[in-house]
Amino acid sequence: MLVRRAQFPYMDKKRILFTSGVVAVLGLLVYLQFRHWQRFDWATFWAEAHEIRPWHIAHAVALIYLGYVMRAIRWKLFLRPVRPRASSLQLIAPTLIGFTGLALLGRPGEFIRPYLIARRENLPFSSQIAVWAVERIFDIGAFAVLLALAIFLPGALGSTPHPEFRNKLIYGGVLLLGIVFALAIGAVVVAQKGEALANWFEQRFSHWTKNLGKRVAERIREFGSGLNTIHSPFSLLLLIVVSLLMWYLIALAYHEVTIAYHGVLNAAGDQPLDIPVPQILLLMGSSMVGSILQLPGVGGGSQLATIAALEHIFDVPQELALSCGIMLWLVTFVAVIPLGLLLARYEHLSLRRLSQESHQAEHEAAPPLPPSEAET
Repeated sequence: MLVRRAQFPYMDKKRILFTSGVVAVLGLLVYLQFRHWQRFDWATFWAEAHEIRPWHIAHAVALIYLGYVMRAIRWKLFLRPVRPRASSLQLIAPTLIGFTGLALLGRPGEFIRPYLIARRENLPFSSQIAVWAVERIFDIGAFAVLLALAIFLPGALGSTPHPEFRNKLIYGGVLLLGIVFALAIGAVVVAQKGEALANWFEQRFSHWTKNLGKRVAERIREFGSGLNTIHSPFSLLLLIVVSLLMWYLIALAYHEVTIAYHGVLNAAGDQPLDIPVPQILLLMGSSMVGSILQLPGVGGGSQLATIAALEHIFDVPQELALSCGIMLWLVTFVAVIPLGLLLARYEHLSLRRLSQESHQAEHEAAPPLPPSEAET
């Protein structure tokens, strides 16, 4: 018991250091943005905010919630080998509560969703951490495929205000597809030789850093356990289709937010936020990159990256870019909080307690047994 208590101050210290670093970087970005926006017109900003069409914002929020439903359906597919009777409807509440915890608590809340699902389905927490890890691969792969289509489809980038970016975007698309291909190859290797690879890491790095080899080996075994949930080619096809559909719904939500600003015209009488759906994926990509620097409940990096992309890639005026960037963050990241909190209250759950319990369970979870040992 004394060992467990001694670990939490260390975790808190790491969290404080990480948060301090994020605050410093975000502060620098805000300062640079402020210097760039010395002539920012707040009157124009508020006037354009009043021109927003609420129906399109409501439609965007509905699409985001439908995306959470698709996430629940995808997790049900992962559970099929061990819980064939698991219900997608029963997984919606843990999904919404989990993303609410992530929005309010930041990274400390990322394990709430697999922790709740493991409790609800009476499964080992390590097995759902494995599913969570594999889910990330499908997210990256699905978004990469959609982004590649947006970049490589004929004429998809021809209408952007800065066509000179086309070559850079093509290089970026090729690099992203290369990363996805490498991840796919890595997944195949782990699925076939995961235990041997884990043992190699455990032996090779055991003398470098304390527990490094063991921790890497545990992650490899967990990831391999998650891959075992894909039990057939048809299951893999379903997971790919659901992932693509989910990310396309998110892209449509982004598009609906930009449509909500179509009543705002620039000095030339044009609609600066008339952005086609394929190009919306570029905006989503910038938001995902910026989300690496996020503060709990506040965000920061995602909004700044989205605003910068609107201004520099799509030539959206500063005031309109700021308004749209904030609205996109509210719709895609914050909109889940009200319903998630209501569900947590209905089920008498505390997000902070769930966060602590999930991280403690993650720390205490034993690595999955190798297939040969599990069979015996």
